[in-house]
Amino acid sequence: MSHSGGGSSGGGSGGGAGGQRRPFFRRKKTCPFSGAGAPKIDYKDVKLLQRFISERGKIVPSRITAVSSKKQRLLAVAIKRARLMALLPYVVK
Repeated sequence: MSHSGGGSSGGGSGGGAGGQRRPFFRRKKTCPFSGAGAPKIDYKDVKLLQRFISERGKIVPSRITAVSSKKQRLLAVAIKRARLMALLPYVVK
């Protein structure tokens, strides 16, 4: 019966098919709002804020945009303020 546990381990090695290939290189994401020359998060800067909302009008999560957690909170507040002032849409149909 112990063989049934060993069969499931084959599914875990999905990347092992091409054994000689190099692994996919994932570069370190850096926050676009930190560092020298970084833009300030401002609710009036609609062009900047639109980069961080989806086509449907939803705020894109920081794991995709690589924004730090502190700046993501400021960004969310800025987007919500811009929506309140009718600079950005709440939803796009």
